[in-house]
Amino acid sequence: MTQDEPAMSPREGGRWFDDEAGPLVRPYAMTGGRTRPGSEGARLDLIAQVVAERGAVDDPSLAPEHTAILALCRREPLSVAELAADSDLPVGVVRVLLGDLLALGSVRVHIPVPPAQLPDERILREVINGLRAL
Repeated sequence: MTQDEPAMSPREGGRWFDDEAGPLVRPYAMTGGRTRPGSEGARLDLIAQVVAERGAVDDPSLAPEHTAILALCRREPLSVAELAADSDLPVGVVRVLLGDLLALGSVRVHIPVPPAQLPDERILREVINGLRAL
C-alpha cells in the first residue's frame, strides 16, 4: 500500500494492516464498543494505582490487552496513566479493560486521597511541635 493509496476495508478486499503502523485495530473493537468502565471501574483516576491480585491467573478467555495489563501490574503497582503508556493503548481503553479486570477480581485499585480530605498543614505542624515537646 502506498501513501497515496487509501486503505481499503476488509469488505472491499483490503486488510486491516498498514505497512508503517502495523495492524490497525480500532479502540472500540478492543472494548466491545464500550466507552466507559462498568460500575467497578467508575472512579479510575489517572493517578490511581493498580496492582494485580495475588493468584490472579491468566484466563484464556481474556483478550490479549487484558493479559498485557495484568502482566504489567504483576511487576509493580502502576498508575492508570502509566499502564496506558506502557501498553501503548488510549487511556479510555485502559479504563474499560481495568473495569473488566476489577469485576473479575484480578486487580485491585488504590484511589488517591483527594487534596480536600488531606489534613491542613497547620494541624500537622501543631502535631509535630507537640511530639517534639514530649
